Amino acid sequence: MEIKSILIKDTTREERMRIVAEGLSQCGGACDFCNGCDNLGGGSIDSFYEPYINGEKELRELNEEYRSNSGMVH
Repeated sequence: MEIKSILIKDTTREERMRIVAEGLSQCGGACDFCNGCDNLGGGSIDSFYEPYINGEKELRELNEEYRSNSGMVH
């Protein structure tokens, strides 16, 4: 099934989980404590995207927070 929109209002929780998993799998590796995305080896990617998966924040908001925190995932 192709998703035309990644907005919370247009997706189910399961679709958002798949969107995050597919997006993170682009490098082909595990994410926790990886420094490949300028995370500098700290934090949990899964917990970072949890607000999107749970329908609390859009991906755009999380990406803006990520950039404003110099790429550190908390």
